[in-house]
Amino acid sequence: MPDVVLVGGGPVGLLLAILLAQRHVDVAVLEARTEGSAHSRAIGIHPPAVRVLEAAGIAAEAIGRGVPITHGEVLCDGRVLGSLDFAEAGAAYPFVLSLPQRETEALLRDRLKELAPDAVRRGARVMGVRQHGAGADVLLEDGSSVSASFVVGADGTRSAVRAASGIGWSPRGDRVDYVMADFPDDTGHPERALLFFERGGVVESFPLPQGERRWVAMTDREWTGVTSAELAELIAERTGMRSEPGTGVVSTFSVRQHLASRMVSGRVVLVGDAAHEISPIGGQGMNLGWLDAQMLAPAIEAALQGDHSGLDHYDRSRRHSAAIASRQAAFNMGMGKPVAGVRLRARNALVRSLAVPPTRALVARAFTMRWL
Repeated sequence: MPDVVLVGGGPVGLLLAILLAQRHVDVAVLEARTEGSAHSRAIGIHPPAVRVLEAAGIAAEAIGRGVPITHGEVLCDGRVLGSLDFAEAGAAYPFVLSLPQRETEALLRDRLKELAPDAVRRGARVMGVRQHGAGADVLLEDGSSVSASFVVGADGTRSAVRAASGIGWSPRGDRVDYVMADFPDDTGHPERALLFFERGGVVESFPLPQGERRWVAMTDREWTGVTSAELAELIAERTGMRSEPGTGVVSTFSVRQHLASRMVSGRVVLVGDAAHEISPIGGQGMNLGWLDAQMLAPAIEAALQGDHSGLDHYDRSRRHSAAIASRQAAFNMGMGKPVAGVRLRARNALVRSLAVPPTRALVARAFTMRWL
């Protein structure tokens, strides 16, 4: 029987498995997918999360594969409203690292194989969780079960572990729709994040490895069947920047922020998106989950020895951090909504006021998640 069954083999689950394996905790990872994800929704790795990757032993390789984003600019109507130098936030990593999620997951899988070659079990779809005094049983679709001292749900916003454990899932704010694709980077700013706070809604743009750039646009409805040419036209209409659409896949997604009512319930613990759903504007979601994992690994190690105080602290501390991240994301979404007239001028004035010293350094710290 493993010490910990970890449900979900995405970036947060894999990182937590590594941190546990480094502490000689026997961990089994149950992943419903039969193959690794080909999608790369998450790309930004903030400085605190880079430090966690360093602890996991893969930071140097991640930095070598990724693109360090050293500056950010906010624009409207072709004019720069404010700029940030992420070095102003201090610390060892003066950048946000851009690396596609599929690359990050590959690094994490390889590292976990080094530490625990047989930890990951693919095609294991979880149907329920049953707790008992000494641990919990994870019930699988094929009728089998896996028992452990603790079960960790790292299985995303539609967490089966959370649902089976009766943990509440409270919505915060309205649903927001986005459309996203990767195009060749012809902006001339391969080291800059560009945020366009335009009348029609926000457009975010981040450099990627191999000369590409991620574009994310807020939309007023859920798009279906959108082509890369249509997205390129939307970007041009809002920002004035024309990009070659390329052959990249366009994806659409919707976000409504949520926070779990608790992250620890007996022998069940939630981590990452299973515990909190955060808007992608600002790129906090995966990073927040990794910081969960950083605190959770030693707490589980101690709990296996009978000391549950670390889990109590984890529950309080990480829900508090998630609430802060949710408020920051709500602010970001509010700033990115379509506006015109007096409200547009007021928003632009606010951005300008935040982009001057000493406020600028505080904004850089917030943008790079130093406060977490």
